[in-house]
Amino acid sequence: MTVLPMGHPSTGWRRIKSMGFRFFTWGSLLFVVGPALWLIVGVVVRAVPNWRWSVLTTLSQGTSGGLENAIIGTVVLMFGVLVIAGTIGVLTGIHLSEFAVSRRGRPNGGTMRVAVDVLSGFPSIVLGYVGYVALCVGLHWGFSLLPALLILSMMVVPYIAKSTESALRQVPTNYREGAEALGMSTGYALRKVVVKSALPGIVTGLLIAISIAGGETAPLLYTAGVTNNLPTWSLLHHPISYLTYYVWTDWNQPSTEAHIVSFDAGLILVVMILALLVVSRVIVARTQRHAEGAR
Repeated sequence: MTVLPMGHPSTGWRRIKSMGFRFFTWGSLLFVVGPALWLIVGVVVRAVPNWRWSVLTTLSQGTSGGLENAIIGTVVLMFGVLVIAGTIGVLTGIHLSEFAVSRRGRPNGGTMRVAVDVLSGFPSIVLGYVGYVALCVGLHWGFSLLPALLILSMMVVPYIAKSTESALRQVPTNYREGAEALGMSTGYALRKVVVKSALPGIVTGLLIAISIAGGETAPLLYTAGVTNNLPTWSLLHHPISYLTYYVWTDWNQPSTEAHIVSFDAGLILVVMILALLVVSRVIVARTQRHAEGAR
C-alpha cells in the first residue's frame, strides 16, 4: 500500500485541476474566436453564390455595379496609413524603449507615454467626429483623403508604438552590450543590431495596424466621404471610396443587388486581411531565419 506524503495533493486531484484548467482555456479561446469565425463564414456563404469577377474591374453605380473604386481606395488608405502612422509609431516605440528609460533601467517617457495610452482609449467614432470638425470644417478641407489618413493614423499609432516598444524590449541586453564593446555608435547599433533583431515584432504590429485601418468605418464616414470615381493624382483633397462604406450602407438598402454588393465588399475585405496576416507570418519567419543564421 502506497502512502502519499503529508501536504501533497493526490495525483487524481492534480489531474482534475489540470483538465479543468485546460477546459477553461479552450472554452475561453472558443468564446473569443467563435464569433469571428461565425461572421467570416456568414460572409463567405452569402457572398460566394452570387460572386462575379467583374466586381473587381467595374466602378460602383450607387447601390449596384462593381467595387473597383472602393478596392483601390482602400489600398490607398492602407498604404498612406503605413507611411504616416508607421513612421510616427515606430519612431515613438524606439524612443520609449531606448531613450525614455530612467537610470535604473525602468520605463519613463512621461508625457509621450501618457499620450499614447490616452490616444489608444479613444473610440473611433469620436476621433472621426473630431476630424470632421477640425479638418473637414475648421480647415475647409472637406471630405477628402487627407483628413481620413490623419484620423486613421492617429487611431493606429498607439498600436504600432506599443508593439514596437514591446519588440525592442525583448531584444537581449547582451546584444546592446556586445555592439557597444565592438565600438559601434549608439545609432548604428540601434539600426543594425537592436531594430533588426526586433523586426518580426515590429512588422507584425505594422500589419495588424494596417488591417485595423482597412476595416474601419466610423472615422471614414466623417472624413473620407465617398465617390464612384477612381482615385486621381490630386486625391488628397477629393473624396475617396472604401470597402467598408458599401458593407455598411448597402446592407441597409431594400434591393437584392445592394445586398450582393455589400457581401462582395465584405468578402474582399476578409481576403485582404487574411492576405496581410499570411504576409506578416512569412516576413516574420524569414526574418527570424536570417537572424538565426547571422548568429
